[in-house]
Amino acid sequence: MAETLPITAATVPQTPMVLAPTDPVAQSIQALLLPLDRSVSAAMPAQTMTHQRLDVALAVAEFYRNRAYAAVWSDDRDTTQLLEGLSGLEADGLAPGDFQLAELSAAKASLTDATPAAERGRFDVAATSAYVSALLQLRRGKVDPATLDMQWNFDPAGVDPREEVSGLFDALLAHDVANAFRQAPPQMTIYSRMRMALAQLRETQARGGWPLVEPTQVLKFGVIDPAVTQLRLRLIAGGYLDASLPLQDRYDEIVVSAVRKYQSEQYLSADGVVSRETLASLNVPVQVRIDQVRVNLERARWLLYKLQGTFVIVDIAGYKVALYRDGQPIWRSRVQVGKPFRSTPVFQAEITYITFNPTWTVPPTILKNDVLPQILKNPRYLDAHRIQVLNGTGEVIDPATVNWHKPGGVTLRQQAGPENSLGQVVIRFPNPYAIYLHDTPHRELFNQNRRATSSGCIRVENPLQLVELLFNDPVRWNAAAIQEQLATGVTTNINLPVKVPVLLAYWTVDLQDDARLSFKPDVYGHDRVVLQALNRPVSTAFALPEQAQTGRAAY
Repeated sequence: MAETLPITAATVPQTPMVLAPTDPVAQSIQALLLPLDRSVSAAMPAQTMTHQRLDVALAVAEFYRNRAYAAVWSDDRDTTQLLEGLSGLEADGLAPGDFQLAELSAAKASLTDATPAAERGRFDVAATSAYVSALLQLRRGKVDPATLDMQWNFDPAGVDPREEVSGLFDALLAHDVANAFRQAPPQMTIYSRMRMALAQLRETQARGGWPLVEPTQVLKFGVIDPAVTQLRLRLIAGGYLDASLPLQDRYDEIVVSAVRKYQSEQYLSADGVVSRETLASLNVPVQVRIDQVRVNLERARWLLYKLQGTFVIVDIAGYKVALYRDGQPIWRSRVQVGKPFRSTPVFQAEITYITFNPTWTVPPTILKNDVLPQILKNPRYLDAHRIQVLNGTGEVIDPATVNWHKPGGVTLRQQAGPENSLGQVVIRFPNPYAIYLHDTPHRELFNQNRRATSSGCIRVENPLQLVELLFNDPVRWNAAAIQEQLATGVTTNINLPVKVPVLLAYWTVDLQDDARLSFKPDVYGHDRVVLQALNRPVSTAFALPEQAQTGRAAY
């Protein structure tokens, strides 16, 4: 379960204090913030805390207290940049309305020298609250992922939002609001490509969406059908077919090639035939794809800061694994992940050691649901799979002495060997879910397009290559040395010289080599939960016009 740390106020730039402001606007700001101001010091955590969710209301209160409650939005250029920045949030899949863009715009337009101090003070605090809240959403996401997934443990050690918000206030005081908005989102290519894809999908939606493909027969090579013209238009809209080609109703080789490319990128059988499954994918409404990109932009804000240095990342929904060194991919492979009812969890850990020639202890759930039925059907099942039966003290016993209808107090352990369920090697990263990367005898399953076939662990197609790269020692642990270790047949654990971070992440978009985004099936149904949370309105800490505060945002 993800650790939940106290919500804290921010550390903001210190300025000389005065006991009581004399400026009427500052006095109105002090009156507005006084109830929160009194709670700031009590909310400060111990300095050993490395990461907390930030209470924006307390951060704003402390910011003003440290500047003697002086107004900060007196420069019209700053407020203009703020409103432009809030309006631009839509390009990141966020909702400008969460930050009272319309109310702030109307209030700014109505401000004059005759505006009462109370209204000017309220506008100033609301603008600051919207500024901080918006930039923190751009940096770390709107939704707290720990509220959606009890296993979430990606909170960034060493990244303190108090320091982040201090930098935001520095930018505000330096009249650098526009740049603060530019620098807040992740600066990686995948994020900018998703923003571009979102804009393109919205343009497509504004033109009425992409054309439906409505065939009267199966569309395949040689078919002549009006629906082939619809198909060509749909493929053009997705970037799979050259728009300069003549539109015609014949299903030719060019269409076959484009359909195969589409199918491959959508994790469909790439046979060039528009089957029922392919047709359903082609006719997914553009709004659904817009929402899918928005969900993955949010995931990017949660996770992209982690993609630095050397690490292994498992793309669960994409059935892929990659090793990055110095932030660049140096190795990739296909994987098999957990079935939907035994899903692979999303979490981070550190790879610490490798097990060569592993044995496999059958987990209780697999024993009950999978192995026991096989034993009852086939008394020779255990021998055929080289599985030993152990009693409560760890001694090997005769399977014939066990009542397999009620096999209490026994453990099943499969002996090491190429046909062991874990194959020849296991890549270990201690975690509370008993999840690891491993070899597999079920290599034929790597040829499937959708590979949610395991009981939760990650089966790797070329695990020995990854092991060699993880050791990163071409003298002691090259490919030949690894084969020598396997040839002993002895189960052996070898520590890595350097621990390597591993991230098990869930994305439902892919970035293709030509920079186009494609879409993955949401194999575990996680997108719907994230989208619901992303669409849920939130209020900033201080509302305009004069309204009761309905809740304090934390980022």
